[in-house]
Amino acid sequence: MALDPRLLWTIPQRLYTTATADQGMTSATSTESRQAAFFDLQRHGLVRAAVCVPPVRVADPARNADATIALARRASDLGCAVALFPELGISAYSNEDLFHQHALLDACLAGLGRILDASRTLRPLIAVGLPLRVDGRLFNCAVAVHAGRVLGVVPKTYLPNDHEFYEQRQFAGADAAIAREIDLLGASVPFGNDLLLAATDVDGLILHMELCEDLWTPIPPSTYAALAGATVLLNLSASNITIGKARYRNDLCAAQSGKCIAAYLYSAAGPGESTTDLAWDGHAVIFENDELLAQSERFARDEQLIAADIDLERLMADRMRVTSFSDAAQAHRERLRTLRRVAFTLGSRQVDGLMRRIERFPYVPAQTETRDERCYEAYNIQVHGLAKRLQSTGIERVVIGISGGLDSTQVLLVAARTMDRLGLPRANILAYTLPGFATSNQTRENAHRLMSALGTSAHEIDIRPSCQQMLADLGHPYARGEPCYDITFENVQAGERTSHLFRLANLHNALVLGTGDLSELALGWSTYGVGDHMSHYNVNASVPKTLIQYLIRWVIGSGQFDAPTNAVLQAILDTEISPELVPAAAGGAGVEAPGGLQSTEAKIGPYELQDFNTYYVTRYGLRPSKVAFLAWHAWHDRTLGHWPDNLPPEKRNEYDLATIRHWLE
Repeated sequence: MALDPRLLWTIPQRLYTTATADQGMTSATSTESRQAAFFDLQRHGLVRAAVCVPPVRVADPARNADATIALARRASDLGCAVALFPELGISAYSNEDLFHQHALLDACLAGLGRILDASRTLRPLIAVGLPLRVDGRLFNCAVAVHAGRVLGVVPKTYLPNDHEFYEQRQFAGADAAIAREIDLLGASVPFGNDLLLAATDVDGLILHMELCEDLWTPIPPSTYAALAGATVLLNLSASNITIGKARYRNDLCAAQSGKCIAAYLYSAAGPGESTTDLAWDGHAVIFENDELLAQSERFARDEQLIAADIDLERLMADRMRVTSFSDAAQAHRERLRTLRRVAFTLGSRQVDGLMRRIERFPYVPAQTETRDERCYEAYNIQVHGLAKRLQSTGIERVVIGISGGLDSTQVLLVAARTMDRLGLPRANILAYTLPGFATSNQTRENAHRLMSALGTSAHEIDIRPSCQQMLADLGHPYARGEPCYDITFENVQAGERTSHLFRLANLHNALVLGTGDLSELALGWSTYGVGDHMSHYNVNASVPKTLIQYLIRWVIGSGQFDAPTNAVLQAILDTEISPELVPAAAGGAGVEAPGGLQSTEAKIGPYELQDFNTYYVTRYGLRPSKVAFLAWHAWHDRTLGHWPDNLPPEKRNEYDLATIRHWLE
């Protein structure tokens, strides 16, 4: 992919200083290196992880090792940093008393040795399960292997011994261990459930392993690991299946990833396990901070591998923001200090592409059910907040300036539902159109139709005479008949509208409801002071423009109001977003929309793209380079990914990197 070098302004200098320092490297090669770096996941704080469910044969470690190596190679080819396998996957889980057979235990060690040898040419850290004899006891263990080295061995902490599992018959729990180091395949290896595996060359990549039942306890070992810094939590599980268990298992993984602000990878035993007592569904999931990134097919006949890209930078950003997470770590600091870190070097390798869904509209879920739930909540939060404000002040009227645009429409809808909830007449909504020098017939007509459909008080005040007087008082060229349409010309109109609304509120003992939304506030697209920046109460202050569009679509789709109201709401949705402050004929190049209307988005950028940028800049504090990287993956091809089903095809846009960079900057 050939990129303009100017597009790479956001790549940190440290990413390519060593390349440019090479006296023999041409500038073209340097540019290519920087281009490649921009699309490298690891440069942006992401790592790829895989969860593998191999077919197993009970008590056949040689065959199981082959299956493990084959899937580990697939994970390596994908560029994965981690490959997780099920509990006791080398021996199979359902061996019962065969676990005490020396031939089986020796064969498991041999299988581990073959996996260790294979790992020398593979990229991922491989987490596999097998039974190990230590201190004269048998432990159900997770073993981390990387680049020809066994990094550590973690015995299972909590052993089930109920109507389904009888592990205490064969195994000892982690607390029974005496040794903290064991000799394994000719090397001294850390042993215990207190191990953290920390990559020296990937910021934030710290792993922890636990096994199956450990997660089902009130305080899983991974909780302490996360408080001590682990960001990727691995669960090697067998986990049989019963009716309804899969949902609960998913809930556990989601909750643990959310509470620990971490990625949680889970691999359950699949095809090949004995079904004498139990059944197995081969369930594999990857969660990140309560979000499902990938999930396997259950009850599959063959082996499976799922993979996803984990955003370590986002996890670390959230941990910094959530002060209770740090407080919990402080409360348990004495225990956390006992955890041991094992360092390993992942090694450099460029990994391109993105195996993770990046929503084009981070404030608006693409899935219909989730989106409708969010819209319902947002709309009712607005209604509830306004109702509480009116009740607390004892004021029963509101004043709203209605432009026929999105924001004032949403405010009017909220006000109408609030009056209904409070048992007050909608006539208590004092709605005013305030046409100025550039108000179009279309938006003016939409405003009147909306007020009529909702049954509010409807008024119109022409602000042009007062604006003309203000411009004359200022000595503005427009007052002398000159076609000067500068910032002063625009802001005089915005200020006059606000001045009228406040004085109307004084006159009628009412509150002025603001209409400015979160997107406008974030970009500074408003008139500060005596302008549309001001109000008594702004119900849209925390609602971005893209969400307001979908809130109105939801109001239509869910039948909140009648058919005439829905018709005018659709007309408003179909109207170009414009401040309508500069006459259409004077809009100027690059400012006019189709038909000559002054275009907001031509001036400050597409709201859908700017809401994307604002979300990642403010929510996670990401560098511009990473925001551009994510935006490119979300927006560069309209045929890829998921779109909200109620967004018309003609409004499904795409943006190249040059456009993304322009508006982000």
